[in-house]
Amino acid sequence: MFNLKKKKKETPENINQLAEKIEELEKENAEIKGKLDEICKRGETFLQNVKVVRFNPFSDSGGNQSFSVAVLDSSGNGAVITSLYSSGGNRVYAKPVKGGVSEYSLSREEKNAIEGALKDEEQHE
Repeated sequence: MFNLKKKKKETPENINQLAEKIEELEKENAEIKGKLDEICKRGETFLQNVKVVRFNPFSDSGGNQSFSVAVLDSSGNGAVITSLYSSGGNRVYAKPVKGGVSEYSLSREEKNAIEGALKDEEQHE
């Protein structure tokens, strides 16, 4: 980890000390760049694109109480979760998504949630 405490500043007294200081700073900079690259790479796999689509699947019940939510990483991997609400109860379905598609058949609302989440990712770039 990095030491964020302020170090006592020493002014280089000659060209050799200045060269040593520059070399030290270059090493520190390379270490910071390496850690930043690692964080950025790991960040690509974080679930970061979310889209919720509310809908009414049944004409006999009121309101858009059913929903599909897509939760994806920057590569379009994740899941789409759907809750179907009716007066007789509630059903919840989860389907894996890889590269923006699922091996399972998707409803129109699930497709819209995935497309919306992917569109959000495009806007971040």
